[in-house]
Amino acid sequence: MTERVRHCAWCGGAFKASGGPGRPQRYCRKSHRQRAYEARREAKRRDLGPDEVIISRRNWEQLRDALYRLEAAGEDVATDLGAGRATKQDYIQALGHLSAAVRDLQDVAVEPTAIGDDC
Repeated sequence: MTERVRHCAWCGGAFKASGGPGRPQRYCRKSHRQRAYEARREAKRRDLGPDEVIISRRNWEQLRDALYRLEAAGEDVATDLGAGRATKQDYIQALGHLSAAVRDLQDVAVEPTAIGDDC
């Protein structure tokens, strides 16, 4: 059997899927397949379209806040480095500022309650 790298349809993480008979593997673990099934079932119950997703208010606020911090960090860096007199130390500090904002965003785990089926 040939193994190839695929991305989980639930979490987006990479995993090695065997190229055996049957349908291609879509999920990195059984629990993700189950969560996806439950989310599709809830979406069908709520009559969601393929582009609609329901997430908790807490997850939405965490994501929104982390994206705002990343946007603000990007603007700060552009302003700080846009003067034309940036030193190597300025670039190092700017990269640290951006890196911290990216880490904040990476720490946000958004798991949908319901997700419209695109199949």
